Amino acid sequence: MSYKIAITTIALNEEKFAQRFMDAHKNEVDAIYVLDTGSTDKTVEILRDNGAHVVVGWTKPWRFDMPRNAAINLVPEEYTICISVDLDEIFSPGLREGILKAWQPDTTRLRYQYAWSVNPDGTHGTTFWYDKIFHRQHYRWVLPVHEVLCYSSATGHEVQAWSNDVFLTHYPDPTKSRSSYLPLLEMAASESPKDDRTAHYLGREYMFYSMWDKAIEQLTRHLSMPTATWKSERCASMRFIARSYQGKGEMKTAEEWYLKACAEMPTEREPWFELAKNYYFQNNWHGLYFAAKNTLAIKDRPNSYICEPSAWAWEPYDLAALGAWNIGLKNEAVEHGKMACEINSQDVRLKNNLNLMLLQLQS
Repeated sequence: MSYKIAITTIALNEEKFAQRFMDAHKNEVDAIYVLDTGSTDKTVEILRDNGAHVVVGWTKPWRFDMPRNAAINLVPEEYTICISVDLDEIFSPGLREGILKAWQPDTTRLRYQYAWSVNPDGTHGTTFWYDKIFHRQHYRWVLPVHEVLCYSSATGHEVQAWSNDVFLTHYPDPTKSRSSYLPLLEMAASESPKDDRTAHYLGREYMFYSMWDKAIEQLTRHLSMPTATWKSERCASMRFIARSYQGKGEMKTAEEWYLKACAEMPTEREPWFELAKNYYFQNNWHGLYFAAKNTLAIKDRPNSYICEPSAWAWEPYDLAALGAWNIGLKNEAVEHGKMACEINSQDVRLKNNLNLMLLQLQS
């Protein structure tokens, strides 16, 4: 069966991404529809010159769901498949082929792999399943920020398909401000007080802003909600509560919350890793060694946004080396130190630590 495919997006002063975006996608889909929300640079010109259908609009007060829905409404109804993507995101070649291979007549939504970040060496950072390829008729965005696509149909039900052939990479702009996120999350929590996902995100945002007491209050609220059942996200809320107590200087209370997080998801590296760092700050070397070894024992990286890249890089080996050395396991400490240096070969401290350990072993 043949399907017409359209990309929908919103834009605001995306001049530095517009050409790359169009080069990557204009030959992969049947049309690209853009709602520009007030660009003052050459974004609109570049997009139109490359064949995109651009309508200039504005949303006040700002929120993300309304313009995204307006962008969907730009797509003619004869299109079946919509792809929502931002201009700083790029699909790998073969987008159309990958979609059509997976899409069945009853499919309403397609899940695919998404790399949220790119490491300095060009490899993908945190990668997880994403779900913003959807049936034109059955979805609308909700929530002012961290918006989600919600299914709606009087005659059917959502049918998801999965594709390993579609891959999207995010190339985040470090100059972009997150300043609008906190008030928008507060708005979302006010509009949807029973939404556990929003409660988690709002608590996390308070933590980012070092608003420790508000973060603890909101994340504790998240944990108390009947719908907050995803263990990985619950574990993350516990970790963020612990980080907030650390920010307040209450290291023992933070330790208790990290232990709760480890009990919630003992098969994930992240809580053990953060517990190890807490023990390091407390000079608890036996605890550090125990938590770091538990971190390194976990080999399966989670395929969700909860994943913390630092837990899967050089730092767990460094922590294990410090713990092992300080409890007398010096040969093991050297092996962990070598691994940390191998992963992060440019770090002077790691090299110096390893050299000092080797010298002391030889003396």
